[in-house]
Amino acid sequence: MEYRQLGASGLEVPVLSFGTATFGGGNDFFKAWGSTQVEEATRLVDICLEAGLNFFDTADVYSQGLSEEILGKALAGKRDKSLISTKATFTFGDGPNNQGSSRFRLIKQVEGSLKRLNTDYIDLYHMHGFDGNTPVEETLRALDDLIQSGKIRYIAASNFSGWHLMKSQAIADKYGWNKYVGHQVYYSLANREYEWELMPLGLDQKVGAIVWSPLAAGRLGGKYRRNQPLPQDSRVAQGGSPIPEAVINEEVFYNTIDALYEVAEETGKTVAQVAINWVLQRPTVSSIIIGARNEAQLRQNLEAVGWNLSTEQIKKLDQASEIPTIYPYWHQRQNLKLNPLPKFY
Repeated sequence: MEYRQLGASGLEVPVLSFGTATFGGGNDFFKAWGSTQVEEATRLVDICLEAGLNFFDTADVYSQGLSEEILGKALAGKRDKSLISTKATFTFGDGPNNQGSSRFRLIKQVEGSLKRLNTDYIDLYHMHGFDGNTPVEETLRALDDLIQSGKIRYIAASNFSGWHLMKSQAIADKYGWNKYVGHQVYYSLANREYEWELMPLGLDQKVGAIVWSPLAAGRLGGKYRRNQPLPQDSRVAQGGSPIPEAVINEEVFYNTIDALYEVAEETGKTVAQVAINWVLQRPTVSSIIIGARNEAQLRQNLEAVGWNLSTEQIKKLDQASEIPTIYPYWHQRQNLKLNPLPKFY
């Protein structure tokens, strides 16, 4: 297992982390992801640790706390060997303060997560989304206080736009508070918009990317082929995809699938392993969250590391998956001397 520094922090994280949204299956949406219970979760956690994957990602809203509870039980006796990432912001519970990133709510959610995870501290705490109603100063001061209290170690954003993240970093810098060292983002061969602004920002501000859904909710997992029926056992077909169909360009998607199969044949790897390995070689990426409903899926995903695609293979996948940029990015790209692209090769 390779380890990388998370953004501007001194924390080393494995390039693969394990997402536990499949734990619990507390409602129809999460059942489409998985319904892993404590016994199987413990087995999956042990396999991860044996492979050097010690970073586990969850959130308060995953099955309304059940994912955190199961992860906490699965890590019993192994907490000192592991890193835990969890999140808050989205709707959890009832009442007028059941969402957002206010001081009131963050303190409450941290306490709840600590109890469900059966731990004294959280290694990496994410704002699951940007709260446009709460002053950024309030959110960041509350997070800084939680770090000072020892309840969380580092903070990260998730699903922020460029100005959300930059405003947050500037305010934290102004007051000397802890900054976001990571940004959990969606990034895959099916959707590369992360490269347009968030990747250059991550390079400039030293914010490490923690990538969710590198297989585009299973679309890049090897079950989709051009001119073949859509797989009915997929998360997409079962209504559990967090990625809207409308953002997938069908022609570009199948061009990408064709290229993935070609590269998979060249490398002797699976389509999923190639898709994950491509993300691993992109700038700013610190870790990729992999999920698995069972041991076989987990072991297959773990084989995405320990080797690298060639530059020619990466370029083939880049060309197949490229889509036109939107304004102002197409305008900025007319002069790459003024606005150089990240160094991909």
